Amino acid sequence: MAPQIDYFLSLNSPWTHLGAARLEAMAARHGATIRIFPVDFGAIFKATGGLPLPQRSPQRRAYRMWELRRWSDHLGIPIRIEPRFFPMRETLPAHCVIALRETQGHAPAIRLAHRVLKALWEEEKDPGEEATLAALIAETGQEAEALLRLAADPRWAAQRAADTEAAIARGVFGAPTCIVGDEPFWGQDRLDFLERRLARGD
Repeated sequence: MAPQIDYFLSLNSPWTHLGAARLEAMAARHGATIRIFPVDFGAIFKATGGLPLPQRSPQRRAYRMWELRRWSDHLGIPIRIEPRFFPMRETLPAHCVIALRETQGHAPAIRLAHRVLKALWEEEKDPGEEATLAALIAETGQEAEALLRLAADPRWAAQRAADTEAAIARGVFGAPTCIVGDEPFWGQDRLDFLERRLARGD
């Protein structure tokens, strides 16, 4: 049976962006499937004792900047350390990803989520703005007007809330978190450990 990775992410997270391509490549190498969940980390932080970035200490915020620079250089992935549109309004892009997941499957949903992250963190675009999001949707091969219309359905907000509660119940507290079986891997810097878990094949 193919291994399954449950992938909990924030569409505002630079760490999710830095790990996105490696996660997809890793899954392909090991014949694993990825199930994507763009959950609400505002709610997760409240439930798990985390703090949104503006509420963190100056020392933690400063160290985050060093780490972003170091990881960008180490991975060869360009990133804007302080993008103009961060944090973006995440609700509409998340609902589009969920709508795709529920109607077409996880692969197209992952494609859109990762395109949104790249637009925010590399291209100085605002995926929370509808026209920009529509262009990104079209780039991933979807019909933008139809998906945006579908994403307006209130069931996706309810689904995201349910996914968020499920994430909390499974121990998620930061983005990205990948879970294989009952074993969590938090952060793009733990992808090597995730690969070892996939290589075991159990």
